[in-house]
Amino acid sequence: MRRILITGKGSYIGTSFIEWVQNYFHEDYEVDEVSVRNENWESYDFSKYEVVLHVAGIAHKKEIVRNAELYTVINCDLTISIADKAKKQGVKQFIFLSSMSIYGIEDGIITSASIPNPKSYYGISKYQAEQGLKQLETAEFKVAIVRPPMVYGANCKGNYTKLAKLAIKLPVFPNVDNERSMIYIDNLSEFIFVLIKANASGIFLPQNTEYVSTSEMVKLIAEANGKKLKLTRFFNPFIKILKYRFKTINKMFGNLIYEPNDSFEYSIKDFGKTIYLTERGN
Repeated sequence: MRRILITGKGSYIGTSFIEWVQNYFHEDYEVDEVSVRNENWESYDFSKYEVVLHVAGIAHKKEIVRNAELYTVINCDLTISIADKAKKQGVKQFIFLSSMSIYGIEDGIITSASIPNPKSYYGISKYQAEQGLKQLETAEFKVAIVRPPMVYGANCKGNYTKLAKLAIKLPVFPNVDNERSMIYIDNLSEFIFVLIKANASGIFLPQNTEYVSTSEMVKLIAEANGKKLKLTRFFNPFIKILKYRFKTINKMFGNLIYEPNDSFEYSIKDFGKTIYLTERGN
C-alpha cells in the first residue's frame, strides 16, 4: 500500500484526485489530506507517506497592492516550508501544483523552451515557489512541478463556471475560431497519478489532447443543459478590436496553448463527453 498526503484540505483538485484514486486504485493506494490553514500541520507526521501532493494556495482573489504579500506568504513561503518538512521526514516525492500563469503571456504558444515571465501576483508567487523547491531537490527527494492550463470539471470554480452561465442564458454567442489549452479534472488526476507511479521529477505541462474553441465549448455546454444556442460571426469585428483592450475578452476569445506533446496529453474521454459529464455533475 503506497501512501499519499495532500497538503491543502478540501481543494477542488485535491478532492477530485482522492475520488479518482478511490474509484480506480483504492486497493493499492491510500490518500490522506491535511489542512494547512493554521500551524497544526507543523506537528503532523509526514514520515508515513512516500508522496506529498501540494495543492494549497490562493488564486481566485482580486489582486490589489495590499494583498501582494499574502500571495507570497501562502503560494510561496508556505509551499517551501511544507516541502522542507517533507524532505526532512523522508518523503520521496513532492508534487507541486503550479500554473500556466507563470509564463506571463495571454496570447500565443507556450513550448517546453518558453521562459517564465510572470506578471500577476499569483504567477509571481507560484514561480518563486518553483525556484525554492528546486533548491530542495536531491536524488532522494524528487520534485515534480505541474503547470496545468485551465482546469474544468463538475463543480469547478473560475472561468469555466462563468462561461457556463453565459451558455445557459444567451440565445446567441460569437462564433470565433480560437484555440486554448484546457484539461479535464479526471485527465489531470490521471496525469498526477502517472507521475506518482513513475516517481517522476521535472516540469510538466499537461493538457487535453484537443485544443478548445471557446465558441464550440459554449455550444456544447448549452446542449448538455437542453438549451439551443446559435453561433454567429456578426460580433467578430468588434471582438477583434476589443480583445486587445480588455483582458476578459482576450481570455475568452484569444489563443493560448501549450505545444502538442504526447508525453503530457492525457484524455480519458473526448472533449464533448467531458463537457457533458461536467454539466451533468459526474
